[in-house]
Amino acid sequence: MTVLPDGGFALAAEFPETSPEAWRQLVAGVLRRSGREVGADDAEAALATALEDGITALPLYTAANGGDAVTGYPGFAPFTRGGRPEGGAVQGWDVRQRHDRPDPARANEAVLTDLENGVTSLWLTAGAAGLPVSALARAVDGVLLDLAPVVLDAGAEFEEAGRAWLRILDEREVTGARGNLGADPLGHAARSGAYDTVEGAVRAAVDLARLCDRDRPGLRALTVDALPYHEAGATPAQELGCSLATGVALLRALTDAGLPVPAALGQLEFRYAATADQFLTIAKLRAARRVWARVAEACGAPAAGAQLQHAVTSPVMMARRDPWVNMLRTTVASLAAGVGGADAVTVLPFDHAAGLPDDFARRIARNTSTVLIEEAHVGRVVDPAGGSWYVERLTEELAQAAWAWFQEIERAGGQLAALRRGLVAERVGAAWERRAGKLARRREPVTGVSEFPLLTEAVLERDPAPEPVSGGLPRVRRDAAFEALRARSDAHLAATGARPRVFLAALGPASEHTARVAFAANLFQAGGIEPVHEPVSVDADSVAEAFAASGAELACVCSSDALYADLAAPVAAALKGAGARRVHLAGRPPKKPWAAVDAYVFAGGDAVGVLTSALDLIGVTR
Repeated sequence: MTVLPDGGFALAAEFPETSPEAWRQLVAGVLRRSGREVGADDAEAALATALEDGITALPLYTAANGGDAVTGYPGFAPFTRGGRPEGGAVQGWDVRQRHDRPDPARANEAVLTDLENGVTSLWLTAGAAGLPVSALARAVDGVLLDLAPVVLDAGAEFEEAGRAWLRILDEREVTGARGNLGADPLGHAARSGAYDTVEGAVRAAVDLARLCDRDRPGLRALTVDALPYHEAGATPAQELGCSLATGVALLRALTDAGLPVPAALGQLEFRYAATADQFLTIAKLRAARRVWARVAEACGAPAAGAQLQHAVTSPVMMARRDPWVNMLRTTVASLAAGVGGADAVTVLPFDHAAGLPDDFARRIARNTSTVLIEEAHVGRVVDPAGGSWYVERLTEELAQAAWAWFQEIERAGGQLAALRRGLVAERVGAAWERRAGKLARRREPVTGVSEFPLLTEAVLERDPAPEPVSGGLPRVRRDAAFEALRARSDAHLAATGARPRVFLAALGPASEHTARVAFAANLFQAGGIEPVHEPVSVDADSVAEAFAASGAELACVCSSDALYADLAAPVAAALKGAGARRVHLAGRPPKKPWAAVDAYVFAGGDAVGVLTSALDLIGVTR
């Protein structure tokens, strides 16, 4: 039996002391054994990961490169660690469910069910993209509006919706209402491209803010929504920078209208996307509070600079195929949002990309937050990531990148001018183009879509959602390129009764071909092409015979490099002779390409390009 010393339990007491230099030597040794000639001085760089916004994630963080261990205190400027000075038994975040069903009766049923089962506030989409403004009262019939905050999102109709909501509160004699009227003129302009009406819309938004400041102290009027930029493909720093520029533009309008700076700051709520990249989400929310606190400090009101944050699980990451995986994505994203200190979190239902959610999807969405709060107790710890050298460094680097982008927007004349000139669209579009290249090459895998797709699973059917606002920045999805391929395959199946096929010519014993057969099958299924795999011998004639019986028009040779040396060329020629319109080979192209091999498929290759070309070749219509 081991007796602990009086001084306590030291975790590393029985291990020899080490140093970063010794670690680098060990890393270099491992890399050399894997075939990479790397010296100890270059070991860290060899394992570093390049992120967006010019940020590099290192494999090891210490006090030397991790920046300040802790930045401030929760509830105090610069608010990096949280906007609220809460400790002890913190209750967690506001569980905010989104509702955009146009039918007010069905919307009301869903609203009441949510509130009775864990949701603590409502996000109501009104106007052309959701509930009719005239139906707002019906949608919240039976809701205790002094207990459940309501956030509106009415796009161009924000003034009508906001004033309608104020009348509802007056008619029901609700004095302590909380929430937000959702005026977001710049965000709507970014989505719609309607820049000529922004000045008037800002004036209307300011009027609502003055009403709230005077008569409804618990109610805010303005939302700074960063989702239009995130959904257009913005990087985290671009999303933050655009939100800063928008917030500053609204602050100017509010103070020009006579509101004191603290009151103007108190009229704004910020909305950000939370993704399944948990550390980037945590750091992004922390960085957002830090840079906004810098704005408040510059405006002379540092104590009023606590940013109110609403985090929404990213629509960009929601896949239409294998939508059940979206539950896992939103779980990680909502965990990151809670750890990052968001005041309110909306978990989009797993069927969000398919249309309006059903009851089960909404139930899973609200229970995701409930489990994290009630069972995992995530909300009981203030800033649990604080002090992590990695998170602190990432927070700092994101804040610096976001501030630089914000300054560039300001030099261009502010957010509206940057939108009008196309600066925002250009930069965000370039960022998405780079990311789309990674997605096409499966460097950023999408489970169930570009990796491990299930061709036999039926597409989820849901009631269609209202058509979103368009005309400005585009809306992108990670699954878009592969979804287009799968849709072509579905149409081909409906028209012909069969999917396009590829014959996998597996050469040699299982130990030689299994890995590449699995790789090729996975890749072709991502494009809706059904793999046909019949174990065959190394005899070219038997390969050709099996191909002819498969009903495929495409073929892919799968084996080891050693067998390819002798068999790739004759087998490819035999497949061509049997009618294969294109012969692929699983593996990187050799210095001298094999005769009759038309294309090569390998990790890091352009999967979307290969699959698109294959479908085009065999006549699968676009």
